[in-house]
Amino acid sequence: MRVWPESTSRWPPSGWRLTAWLGLVVLAACGAAAGLAGDPVDGARVVIRLTARTSLMLFVLAFTASSLAWLWPSAMSRWIRANRRHFGLAFAFSHGVHAVAIIALSQLDPVLFDELTAPAAFIAGGAGYLAIILMAATSFDRTAAAIGPKAWRIIHGGGAWFLAVFFVVNFGRRAVLNPGMYWPYMALILAAIALRLMSQLCGRERDVAGQGA
Repeated sequence: MRVWPESTSRWPPSGWRLTAWLGLVVLAACGAAAGLAGDPVDGARVVIRLTARTSLMLFVLAFTASSLAWLWPSAMSRWIRANRRHFGLAFAFSHGVHAVAIIALSQLDPVLFDELTAPAAFIAGGAGYLAIILMAATSFDRTAAAIGPKAWRIIHGGGAWFLAVFFVVNFGRRAVLNPGMYWPYMALILAAIALRLMSQLCGRERDVAGQGA
């Protein structure tokens, strides 16, 4: 059986090649979507919506990587687990493009931007981006070693759960207004949360069983 994480072939990509491929895919999709929109304002709005979805999907892969490998060990889940950090960095890149598109919209049509946003959104969004920046900055060996394992677990464990709730809130309020378009994404993030909780519960139960054996 082929075990992808240890494979020396060039496909599927791993590590930084995976991050680069995912970043290129996000940029290509955004460029195509903006080009088809025609109008710059519509293009910015399309990119905002598109990168919200690509960010969610990349986040879910990073968020559930260990859970998938724990509950359903396979070549695929081991590959996802081995590349968890790089899915996370690709997520940070995607959401960086998302931020650029938001800033572009604010400059292209300030009136529309004010109509579409609220002060609470700036606070929640700022907190979300702070979590993403901290997690991305400490995803490298040197920075992780500099802050120590305890601080790393707080940043990445707490940050991951904060972002999961952030996605639930943001996609949830849109799903109420447009169920057909947003409920599939709500189902994805809710399934990811359930999977993560299930793996943690199973891990605790196995630890208890091991201690009692």
